[in-house]
Amino acid sequence: MIRSNPTVTARRRTAHGQRTRQAILKTATDVASVEGLEGLSIGRLAAELGMSKSGLFAHFGSKEELQLAAIDTALEIYTAEVIQPAMAAQAGITRLEALTNAWLSYGERKVFRGGCFFAAVTVEFDSRPSVVRDRLVDLMQQWLNMIEQFIQEAKDLGELRPDVDASQLAFELHATMWGANAMAQLFEETKIAAQTRRAIADRLNAVRPC
Repeated sequence: MIRSNPTVTARRRTAHGQRTRQAILKTATDVASVEGLEGLSIGRLAAELGMSKSGLFAHFGSKEELQLAAIDTALEIYTAEVIQPAMAAQAGITRLEALTNAWLSYGERKVFRGGCFFAAVTVEFDSRPSVVRDRLVDLMQQWLNMIEQFIQEAKDLGELRPDVDASQLAFELHATMWGANAMAQLFEETKIAAQTRRAIADRLNAVRPC
């Protein structure tokens, strides 16, 4: 009788468990992008995936743990889709434009079912202290800091006027993109992406050196 190697069997189970967890979390990010993190529950995901609640509980012990894991998964996807393409571009205005273009492309391609995951879920926790809110606030601040850093790099290279307020411009670009996401989900019009690109280009052109 040929017996299986216990180590190999254990590895296969671990690999299968990881694949299952990844599939659960990708579905969780899609659901949350439409229904919000509060709409995310073990029962809701079990129905979406055709799994038992007990099977999901084996991966996530609580709703909060599931929400935090979904945020981390969304961040990995967001980093690959938006941040890494920008970081690969030349520092300065080129990198700033690469960031906004990557963000718009990510929204247009519906990487998440409901548009931008983070634009969808941050509004839920505006005035609701929790570990989940703390995580979202931290990520949002990192995002704003990164946009501001790219703007400052463009200023240092002489590609933007020296009197540009980097923090204010970062806020304006962020607000434009987040607002565009909301409009795109509400009206489902492809022209919104083109309008957003024009708005961003006009704003950046207005602060370039004469």
